[in-house]
Amino acid sequence: MNEVIRALISRRSVRSYNDKKVPAELVKEIVEAGTYAPSGSGSQASKMVVIRDETLVKELSQMNAAVGGMTNDPFYGAKTIVVVFSDSQKATCVENGALVMANLMNAAYSVGVCSCWIHRAREVFETDRGKALKEKWGVPSTYIGIGHCILGYSDMPIPEAAPRKEDYYYFA
Repeated sequence: MNEVIRALISRRSVRSYNDKKVPAELVKEIVEAGTYAPSGSGSQASKMVVIRDETLVKELSQMNAAVGGMTNDPFYGAKTIVVVFSDSQKATCVENGALVMANLMNAAYSVGVCSCWIHRAREVFETDRGKALKEKWGVPSTYIGIGHCILGYSDMPIPEAAPRKEDYYYFA
């Protein structure tokens, strides 16, 4: 089996992280891979903001939990967050951002870093504080939050893939 396909098949989302931070050079590699995600008409109409500051990671975690109606840490202790935004004025807005998220997660796995897509970025960045952060980071107001890609190292064994359902695909 091809190495890329093997990686795509074996990557799993991780929901429990240890305290070890991902080295900055690996985060840069992962984010660079995100910039090569396909986009509608080649528009590259997404932006990423990398958060490594512990105070800001905690604040974003609390904001995400609040819009989700929960009290636990939705980032599962991860120390690095990549927030993906996409231009809502593009017809393929959500698809563009989702492809960036996929590239981030697959790139992370390829360099030994665990990841997970955490939802509610749209809701987080529709709040007053979220809008203020977007403005501070230079993210245009037309860009919406697509997802938080959490990065780190698992503090437990990586889960096995669930069996694939029988009718997942067919040849017509």
